[in-house]
Amino acid sequence: MRPNSPIRRQLVFGAAGTALACVGVGAAIGAETDTIQLGQSVALSGPLADLGKAMHLGGKLCFDAINAKGGIRGKRIVLNALDDAYDLKKSQENLKQFFDNKSIFGLFTVMGTPMVDAAMAQVKESGMLMFSPFTGAVSARPAGVRNVLGIRAGYAEEAVQLVRHLSTIGISKVAFVTQNNGFGKEILIAATAAMSQVKNKAIALATIENNASDAVAAADKIAAAEAGAVVMGLAGKPSLEFIKAIRAKQPGLALYGLSVLGAAGTIKAMGNDGAGVTLTQVVPLPTRESIAVVRDFKSAFADAKVDVEASHLTLEGYINAKAFIAIASKAPGTITPKSFIDTAWSTKRFDLGGFELNFNEVGLAASRFIELTLISRSGGFVR
Repeated sequence: MRPNSPIRRQLVFGAAGTALACVGVGAAIGAETDTIQLGQSVALSGPLADLGKAMHLGGKLCFDAINAKGGIRGKRIVLNALDDAYDLKKSQENLKQFFDNKSIFGLFTVMGTPMVDAAMAQVKESGMLMFSPFTGAVSARPAGVRNVLGIRAGYAEEAVQLVRHLSTIGISKVAFVTQNNGFGKEILIAATAAMSQVKNKAIALATIENNASDAVAAADKIAAAEAGAVVMGLAGKPSLEFIKAIRAKQPGLALYGLSVLGAAGTIKAMGNDGAGVTLTQVVPLPTRESIAVVRDFKSAFADAKVDVEASHLTLEGYINAKAFIAIASKAPGTITPKSFIDTAWSTKRFDLGGFELNFNEVGLAASRFIELTLISRSGGFVR
């Protein structure tokens, strides 16, 4: 892509049948010197659009709020988002545009484990900042790579938290069902190690293909084990089909999943089958106004008059953007990718308003926040 070529997109969000048009990327990258240009490849259409739209919207709300106040020392933050529909090839094409453009400050909340994995070699080689990738995979936090700054707690940590919780409440007969991909395997490895630490062992294991074709068979296997609880390393269609199948066989079985299962569209699609499912979350409840960053988020949400429901994912996008702003604001002199990265690792601790980040060690996520939430009968979350 030429240095001054435009990247144009209109981002459209739907909620309750209403389309909301958000300001897209209309300005030419590099045309202004008073901006910090960020690149984001994210699913704004396709099977995981609910996740991508929510994450992008949260970040954009935060950047819009700081821009309305004059930006960071006079520099506005421009979030250049390109839709990849959660398609690896499209993501690679999008990211190539950003890598080729010298005006891009860094990558912001690139979505998806396969997409981040595919980009990592060039991230390492180029030294381009990759900030808050939207994946909890360990591969997104490579040891010794200072220009990768991860925020969210990892999938492995979420799985460990669930295992420890079940041990604490005295449930020993635990079964696991995971997706038959890298995401599922990483969760199973972490959970198995955690089970060993609490002197326990899974009574049943099942996997589900990404197309969910064997979800019913997995439910049959889990039901036959007569477990006291099931830990699900699932997302998207596999989670929906498995939960539907297992609820039909064992309506009262305790089901536990990770934060990626909690997209608004997924919860809605579960219907009554979702009630009682426990999920880990890597950010606080978006209604928990006792936390300052949540109050800020809700205020920005209200000011923007967006016709979508606030969620954990929109809050996560907002927190990622707020973290970027906090680090950039502390960078000395002219804000450059190098000064940004140096500031993150030298400052180490950032309090975003009741949500703390610690950049203590390259290769580790900055946030350790994980809490358990329960899906209510109304489809909301309670702690």
